[in-house]
Amino acid sequence: MDQGTERDVPPGRGTGSGAVRGGPVTGRVPLAVVVVDREGSVSHWSRGARRLFALPKEEAIGRPAPDLLPVSGVLPETGDIGDHGSWTPHDGLGPDLESSLGGRLSYPAAGRARLTVAGDDRVDVLWWAYPLVGPGPERLLFLAADAEALGRDHAGGDPDEEAGAATVERIAPGFALHTDFPGADELARRLPEILPSMSVGESARIVAQVLELGYPVLEFSQNDRVPVTPDWGVARRAERRARRERAARALAAGEPVPDDLRDEAEDLEYAAVRERLEFLNEVSGRIGTSLDLSRTIVEVSKAVVPRFTDVAGTYLREQIVAGEGFPDGVPDTTTMWHRVALEHTDEPGRWDDVVPVGEAMPFPAHTPFFQCMTSGEPVLVPRITEEMGHAIASQFEKRDIRPLITGRSMLLVPLKARNVVLGFMILLRHPERPVFNDMDRVTGAELAARAGLVLDNARMYTYQENVAETLQDSMLPHIPARMAGCDIATRYLPGTLLGRVGGDWFDAVKLPGARTALVVGDVMGHGLNSAAMMGQLRTAVQTMAGLDLPPAQLLRNLDDLAQRLGDSYLATCLYAVYDPVAGELHLANAGHIPPVLVRAADGSSELIDLPTGAPIGVGGVPFEAVCVPVAPGDRLVMCTDGLVEVRGEDIGIGLATLCESAAHPAASMDDACDTIIRALGTRGGRKDDVALLMARLAGIDDDAVAAWRLARDPAEVGRARAAVREQLHDWGLPHLADTAELLVSEVVTNAVRHARARPVDLRLVRADTLLCEVDDDDHDLPALRGAGPDDETGRGLRVVSALAREWGASRGRTGKTVWFELTLPRRHR
Repeated sequence: MDQGTERDVPPGRGTGSGAVRGGPVTGRVPLAVVVVDREGSVSHWSRGARRLFALPKEEAIGRPAPDLLPVSGVLPETGDIGDHGSWTPHDGLGPDLESSLGGRLSYPAAGRARLTVAGDDRVDVLWWAYPLVGPGPERLLFLAADAEALGRDHAGGDPDEEAGAATVERIAPGFALHTDFPGADELARRLPEILPSMSVGESARIVAQVLELGYPVLEFSQNDRVPVTPDWGVARRAERRARRERAARALAAGEPVPDDLRDEAEDLEYAAVRERLEFLNEVSGRIGTSLDLSRTIVEVSKAVVPRFTDVAGTYLREQIVAGEGFPDGVPDTTTMWHRVALEHTDEPGRWDDVVPVGEAMPFPAHTPFFQCMTSGEPVLVPRITEEMGHAIASQFEKRDIRPLITGRSMLLVPLKARNVVLGFMILLRHPERPVFNDMDRVTGAELAARAGLVLDNARMYTYQENVAETLQDSMLPHIPARMAGCDIATRYLPGTLLGRVGGDWFDAVKLPGARTALVVGDVMGHGLNSAAMMGQLRTAVQTMAGLDLPPAQLLRNLDDLAQRLGDSYLATCLYAVYDPVAGELHLANAGHIPPVLVRAADGSSELIDLPTGAPIGVGGVPFEAVCVPVAPGDRLVMCTDGLVEVRGEDIGIGLATLCESAAHPAASMDDACDTIIRALGTRGGRKDDVALLMARLAGIDDDAVAAWRLARDPAEVGRARAAVREQLHDWGLPHLADTAELLVSEVVTNAVRHARARPVDLRLVRADTLLCEVDDDDHDLPALRGAGPDDETGRGLRVVSALAREWGASRGRTGKTVWFELTLPRRHR
């Protein structure tokens, strides 16, 4: 084909100068084949094109097609092709050469022109242009032939001889049938693949029509990707063209079509249907490229402008935009509709101030908009009259939209999915453009049905994403950045974009004695069931941590709880208690990966050697705890295995990378977390959730702690008040002395009264808050209770609850601890 395709001659007919004069002839016509892409540039330049236009392929490929080709009505007008020469129109189209339906892109166009090159003779060219529709980048097939050579073939070799010597029914290009093209039956079978909404039966009828009427059928060649027109006889006389034009005028005017024009009318109707099917197929390919609701809205609006309409405004229920549900039933006059997109071909900014995107408004019952949204059917207004324009404009306060809509044709189409109206589109055409008709109504309804389904999918996805994120956020704690003696930073990464819930968690729990419990866990599996199990285990850990259980005992109790909840799930858990006063970490592990400790002294990092233990839920396995001394500034890094484990790779590589990245210097805790995520979180194939917790163990200085031992004597209460007042003055906190003295008096009095054998311990800790703790050997926890006017007891804890920032009580191995906190001024934190 690249060497110049020629038309085959049916058996029994002459060719070239041997044709019989006075009768119809056919001939072998060498063709130049050019393909133009959707950007308007030449993407294929055959050898025949090189010979005909005297331009090498390397100089033609990539150049704008109007610079090289004389196509009129299909590509922008051209007249100058630079050094190559210039095109000038030819007088007339030539011997019965027709330009189908005025060169509209639904059918081939044709023409004749002369190429004048300096120093050379003029080249007289006949050309044909076929629009291409398909998934590839090709837009236009351009075929050209030397008119003089054609004349010599048809007129016995004399280019000036009248064509009447050999009647030419119609000059049209054609390709020889390829051996890999089986024919009409195969085409009928494959046509539904090209037009998905076409049935097999309908495709057979269309193929039969193609064979009878001669409409070109384009197929991509497996070898050259250039369409092929089978040689099925494409002759049509000028009389048929005139009859077709008469039929077109009758259809456009809505008049009855005469019997002798019915074939042409049906042909035009089929062509219109095919054009609309191509349009719907194109629109379907342009919308729904993602599940993002806002992007889908823009795609739907842009898909119809300007090919189908000049203005497209999209409205959705306000609840959809907000990601919320909405009541069942038909919308009413109170339903708020949110304008989410507006596309138009008018000058920029003309619509922006009058009908801005983002506005929400209801529509009264007398408007066509209300009729569309309540009936769920398209509403067609051929022309918006002055009266209707005034009625529509009355919905817009202090804005006159009549100049924008009056005189235009309007089509309202509902955006429905599953019999629910999600919104609607307002489509407007300029007054000079043909009005919307019944076929446009059907096309608009089909368009809206496809767009509505895509929007509903995006809406449901967005809603489910919001639910998943809300669920995950509710299950993950919001840990303060600073706790007693330590700074904390966390990260959570979902394993997949769909269903962003999983079984990984982290937590930090305040404990008595200015201590902090640090937890990371991972329920095996994904999805809602794992997340639900995680929520139960996290709540249990918080509860048992508040009881101040030792790490190993806490994991033992957690394992027992998992056994009672069922044996469907297993979980790993790492539990650590940091004591900033003693400078110690107490850790226990249940099948989890070990934590990393980064030493502040030299910047080194190491995995803490812990007894691995069995996962929570196995049952009957002992847990052991270890104590690790730490210094102020050391950092503890705890994470789930999703961060370090990659399928097909030894987990040791991930753990080594974790140690290396954790030791990297960082300006802040957040930067340190981000460094670890960048080093490990982007490795290929990660599909598991990731939970990361980092704590900088700042410690508490010895001079920020004061302790006293008090005898079980009511007289000791006064000594406790005096000691606390004096200590607060030494710390530069005299403004807290009165409140602290009052609360210490209440708590110490209660401890002295209920202590059994050993003395009472009082401790003040100055950290982020002022912490006061009182220990005694009584295991009964105090509780708030009501006190009547004549009661002598019961008011102490109410005073503590009213004046303290926080307070609490916990049971230990040897008794209980009652504590309260007071807020420190910012300069003392």
